[in-house]
Amino acid sequence: MQTSTKTIAMLAIAFLSLGAVGLALGDSDDDDHEKREKGGGWVKSRPDVAPVVNATYSEECGSCHMAYQPGLLPGDAWTQIMSPAGLSNHYGDDASLTDEVRTDITAFLLNNSADQAERSRSRAFAVSANQSVQADGTSLPRITETRYFMHEHDEIPARLVTGNPKVGSFSQCNSCHRGAAEGIYNEKQVSIPGHGRWED
Repeated sequence: MQTSTKTIAMLAIAFLSLGAVGLALGDSDDDDHEKREKGGGWVKSRPDVAPVVNATYSEECGSCHMAYQPGLLPGDAWTQIMSPAGLSNHYGDDASLTDEVRTDITAFLLNNSADQAERSRSRAFAVSANQSVQADGTSLPRITETRYFMHEHDEIPARLVTGNPKVGSFSQCNSCHRGAAEGIYNEKQVSIPGHGRWED
């Protein structure tokens, strides 16, 4: 009788262990950009690029447009954008800053730029930056003109973005990427206003 109880206990432990292994393997099959929260079963996405953590940048730049994560452009591009000349003609607007603020924000952007980041999506932005635009010095670099960005958006009809009054431009990341402010850009978080979910 005692042996039978031990056998049952050992079988129970074995089944529980197999179940745990199965759960672990199941998680490894999930999208690399997602993980399961403990307990509730909800799927929580992790940021594809490091979130913005600089209050000055969030306040100064985020008051006019989304504070784009530094990991969306390489350091050379941010240097151009944050130069006094670049800020005085910031995509058609004067966004000039005091030297102190400009230096603070520039340091944050350069320390966290795509070519300094470890996350794969940032690395993709770094290697796909449009060097010809940066080299001619006549216009500022744009995230939307990187080859990686264009590749990721090439199947989306323009009518859903530039022709959509609720979006207007591909630069309005947070209009469609619900997690953009947190650096989450995976397809499962996309919902185009007036259209709904989008998947390739």
